[in-house]
Amino acid sequence: MTAWAADTVLAARGLVKCFGGITATDDVTLELKRGARHALIGPNGAGKTTLINLLTGVLEPSAGSISLLGQDISRMAPHQRVQRGLVRTFQINQLFNAMTPLQTLAMAVAQRRGQGARWWTPLGSGRGDIARRCDELLQQFHLADVMHQRTELLAYGKRRLLEIAIALACEPSVLLLDEPVAGVPAGQREELLQTVAALPAEVSVLLIEHDMDLVFSFASRMTVMVNGAVLTEGDPASIANDPRVRAVYLGQGDASAAIGARHG
Repeated sequence: MTAWAADTVLAARGLVKCFGGITATDDVTLELKRGARHALIGPNGAGKTTLINLLTGVLEPSAGSISLLGQDISRMAPHQRVQRGLVRTFQINQLFNAMTPLQTLAMAVAQRRGQGARWWTPLGSGRGDIARRCDELLQQFHLADVMHQRTELLAYGKRRLLEIAIALACEPSVLLLDEPVAGVPAGQREELLQTVAALPAEVSVLLIEHDMDLVFSFASRMTVMVNGAVLTEGDPASIANDPRVRAVYLGQGDASAAIGARHG
């Protein structure tokens, strides 16, 4: 363990990922503190997706290391990282369209508790603890009113909420939220934004997002990536007032305007 491991739940150190002659991630070091609300931002092509794929095990690093709760996970498979508490919303399998939110969450909760073969029991009798956890998640993610609807019939915002609920059912210590409001219609965004803001304090969150309003309202710390490397890191005020960040986002539309508004 390093000196910083005591309050660091996820750490990337000197991460490099090369594809042939192209360096997609260039010596990236990132710390996620316990209970963090940390945002990862940057323009398209900055390397954010490559970094997240390295953290979650979709890609193997060319150099560097990743540790979770003090344990090196650099070569672990994605499912092993999930079992150890590193969960990504995008990493969850596609929703089962023919199942309801209740059925989906019952399966996820039972799987996490080693009872995957009997996931349906809370729908009838038996596993009351699984049923109680499903009810908590349905209430927390505003899904109680649609708990018996087939998932394919849900509004897109509700589907995104269900994805995050599934991630929480995995009992993560670290949750990577990959653009949670992407594609969500304006009329459905507020419910999702409020739910993201109310995520459990004990879950450390790394948010990857282009919506600057969400980023600045949610994050207490931010990392900015450009061209595969970390440009800067700091609290939202310092990021908003950093001329290098403003230069990166110059001409980037809504992101530039949002940062400019906070700079002014």
